[in-house]
Amino acid sequence: MAQAAAPGYGSAMSYLFDPVVPAVPVAGSSRSFPVRRIFCIGRNYAAHVREMGGDPAKGDPVVFMKPADAVVPGGGRLAYPPDTADLHHEVELVAAIGRPLHRANPADALDAVFGYAVGIDLTKRDRQGEAKSAGLPWERAKSFEQSAPISAIVPASGGVHPTRGRIALSVNGLIRQDADLSDMIWPTADIVARLSHIWSLQPGDLVFTGTPEGVGPLAFGDVVEARIESVGGLRIEISSGG
Repeated sequence: MAQAAAPGYGSAMSYLFDPVVPAVPVAGSSRSFPVRRIFCIGRNYAAHVREMGGDPAKGDPVVFMKPADAVVPGGGRLAYPPDTADLHHEVELVAAIGRPLHRANPADALDAVFGYAVGIDLTKRDRQGEAKSAGLPWERAKSFEQSAPISAIVPASGGVHPTRGRIALSVNGLIRQDADLSDMIWPTADIVARLSHIWSLQPGDLVFTGTPEGVGPLAFGDVVEARIESVGGLRIEISSGG
């Protein structure tokens, strides 16, 4: 059995099995970023809101979560998930939180961001549509295994944070999503600040900041390549069902 000190308790305790700590590589380092929580933002690019049938002028961004072990560091070969016939890709800038943040304003929020990565929010679009129609949560559509492929995290050196630059995704060499980070309705600083007023953000939290227009279905054998200027790239291949 694994032995460890329990937070908030004076003595060591034993676990029934070894804890799993999902982690993402840090570019240029031998150390990894342990993942605590994954926050995801919807409705953050106006053209994508419109393609999904919404009005970008209405309401706050949608917030949902994925389990920490949904991450697939470095991408690679992923099984087509069960319980869907309409798996979609959504490329996103991911902000990695490196220090605690509580009730911050946008001017200070980026001080808590350790670095950035390229992420793909894989979505069971058929299940999401059913949930929307019935007014149900999105976990079945968003929070499944291997639903958050992610590149290595690039540290925000010198306090430089990407606010503009190309964000794009291709499937089998054909561009499907192609936009600029400056197209975000709520920039990263605003998103992180808003989240810090709902949750106390902690080191290890990841924030998927939303996807631009051009989302679409994936099939067996598809090769997906995502890239964000000044951040990096990510490649996945969809294999037969899991």
